[in-house]
Amino acid sequence: MNVSAHAARFAAGTALLFAAATTAGAQATQPDYAAAMHREHMNETPTASAGARIAPRTDVVGETVTYATINGKAIKGFLAKPAAGAKTGKAIIMVHEWWGLNDGIQAMAKRYAGEGYTVLAVDLFGSVATTPDAAMKLYQAGMADIAGGEKNLGEAITYLKKAGATSIGSVGYCYGGHWSLRTGLVGGANLSAVVMYYGAPITDPAQLARLKAPVLGLFGGKDTGIPLDSVRAMETAMKKGGRTVTINVYANANHAFANPTGQAYDKTAAEDAFAKTVAFFKANLK
Repeated sequence: MNVSAHAARFAAGTALLFAAATTAGAQATQPDYAAAMHREHMNETPTASAGARIAPRTDVVGETVTYATINGKAIKGFLAKPAAGAKTGKAIIMVHEWWGLNDGIQAMAKRYAGEGYTVLAVDLFGSVATTPDAAMKLYQAGMADIAGGEKNLGEAITYLKKAGATSIGSVGYCYGGHWSLRTGLVGGANLSAVVMYYGAPITDPAQLARLKAPVLGLFGGKDTGIPLDSVRAMETAMKKGGRTVTINVYANANHAFANPTGQAYDKTAAEDAFAKTVAFFKANLK
């Protein structure tokens, strides 16, 4: 082997080692979001927030439906629609908080249905938490099974398309904010809009390459569970990959400022965020 070839092989090997070390370092510094969410919600009880108590703007109907069967198990969600007689091809997948698919999430699904959308609130847990400790365990289990969660969301997209959806968006809060973004990854060109409320960011370019839909991110400036530097890193990664993303930060808002469940609800920030979300869906779901 000549000197030039040897030098080239050495440089390539060094680059690989550096990349591996960088990846390992990134993994080592990845925030423990489950613990962070436990800290944010540790003094809360899973009761409907003021946001979930706001009535839909127009009449709606809701029912429990089976939208998937995974590994022989029926997966049930909550489907809300404009009242009988009103038809729409515009649909939204809603992903619950770390408390699970509870009454607060169902109420919020109805509120979006009141804006003229068919809304499927999915269930990624299979149960509902009543304490912060139980919620953290559900959060950890869900994040340990990314493939299973993405399969669940893929089935939700298929269900809505078979039901006549012509355009589909997604929205989620807290745990569901992260999984709303993953709905965009799973759906690819089948998703037309993604809204994430203070969910754990995704910055990996390889994962974000699956994303086709524009993203609206809504975060609290005083949120200690989802650091803003990680949100900005996600924003930068999306833009570098040619994705369309808008990040809105409410400087004085904490984590969970718009959650349908819990006591952190901030009316001013939440209502502005809801208005921005509705406008975003109106612009992108055709």
